[in-house]
Amino acid sequence: MPARMASKKASVDDAKKLSGPEKAAVILLALGEDHTRLWQGLDDDEVKEISQAMASLGTVSAGVVEELMVEFVSGMSGSGAVMGSFEQTQRLLASFMPPERVEGLMEEIRGPAGRTMWDKLGNVNEAVLANYLKNEYPQTVAVVLSKVKPDHAARVLTSLPEDFALECVQRMLRMEPVQREILDKIEQTLRTEFMSNLARTSKRDSHEMMADIFNSFDRQTEARFIGALEERNRESAERIRALMFVFEDLSKLDPGGVQTLLRAVEKDSLGLALKGASEPLREMFFTNMSERASKIMREDMESMGPVRLKDVDTAQMAMVQVAKDLAARGEIMLAGASGDDELIY
Repeated sequence: MPARMASKKASVDDAKKLSGPEKAAVILLALGEDHTRLWQGLDDDEVKEISQAMASLGTVSAGVVEELMVEFVSGMSGSGAVMGSFEQTQRLLASFMPPERVEGLMEEIRGPAGRTMWDKLGNVNEAVLANYLKNEYPQTVAVVLSKVKPDHAARVLTSLPEDFALECVQRMLRMEPVQREILDKIEQTLRTEFMSNLARTSKRDSHEMMADIFNSFDRQTEARFIGALEERNRESAERIRALMFVFEDLSKLDPGGVQTLLRAVEKDSLGLALKGASEPLREMFFTNMSERASKIMREDMESMGPVRLKDVDTAQMAMVQVAKDLAARGEIMLAGASGDDELIY
């Protein structure tokens, strides 16, 4: 009997001793089964955390319940302020919209600013837009460029291959009024094939943030944290690992992207980074340099002699960061996770 009494949970009589999840558990218990829709607004981790708190709560005195309810109501009505985010918005829309429509709306929001498709295109970096348009028919490109502002169209034409750009110019000179159906079809293609990918590129969640942080660790620290996280939450560890952009991923750059990166990286840092690169990646960079620059770089690397792994890691991380900065400015584009996680010039 004493043992059974000892295992009985103590009564909670001080609200200040409760954690956030425990307070939420008390509120949800007090509201009861008539308000189960509140649970639908929580994600899986929040449901799990509050459920665990609820299961180990024990008896909560009426005074504590009343105090928490007052705190809850005053918090909702005191300032009238709410916090919005992409995630909160997406969750709210998902409660009454089909998933595919929610995703479409969120991609519209995440994409470049602008009321119409043509406004949005005007806010896309010319190199990124040109990289997409160079694979389209010249007539389609002519229609697109005729709909954006002249200064932006000029920058896009400059970024296109010269022969292709000239063909587009000739089409624009001969162009007649475009039928509404054709214009609608081009808009739809831009929205589904280009803007949606651009929007996914800018989408960022907590795992992407952590992947950036893990990218900044040295190899030993990264391995230690990933290993520890795997033991506690294997799914999150695997997701972070998949999102991490490491030095060897630079092999996914096309020649134009490699040359853009080479122009932005300090030569001393490049040589040190390539000392620790795989042979295929090293050769990829060399083949995108002039013969003279490649020869000088090889000689500089040989003259370095043995180098510390820590210094190589630092140089490689610096190059990865330059690549990410270029992607953020739209000079190269980092494809979304649903693509192949490659950089496209």
